[in-house]
Amino acid sequence: MLNRILGTALPALVLAYSMLAADISGSWDFTVETSQGGGTPTFEFKQDGEKLTGTYAGMFGKAPIAGTVKGDDVEFTFQVPNLDGKVRYKGKIESPTAMKGEVEYGEAGNGTFTAKKKSKSSVYNSRKFTSMEACTATGWPFL
Repeated sequence: MLNRILGTALPALVLAYSMLAADISGSWDFTVETSQGGGTPTFEFKQDGEKLTGTYAGMFGKAPIAGTVKGDDVEFTFQVPNLDGKVRYKGKIESPTAMKGEVEYGEAGNGTFTAKKKSKSSVYNSRKFTSMEACTATGWPFL
């Protein structure tokens, strides 16, 4: 009886946890290294199931991204002016706040990336708030 319960409940719990852990929605700081040099782009991701959308901001300007998240695999692309082909990022989610992988810049070359999810406090600190917004965001009463 116990084996039957564990045989049913354990896989369901593992599946539920993996689905929750794979949501990468939010702001991320990337560090990219290529043979041509490096960069530190930022990405804003919005995940809906396996579908991934969002925005790239970095040395190529800003661009919309599209991709997928399947388990701990993440892949997304975006177009930039004056670059043949799409920029493609492909990697593994290591934790809810970290990922790493490879990047392809068409004819410009290939490289690697590491990424860290921005904490909510760093997102709040990255722009100026009115007193009321700051109190609402931090939970402090507006006086």
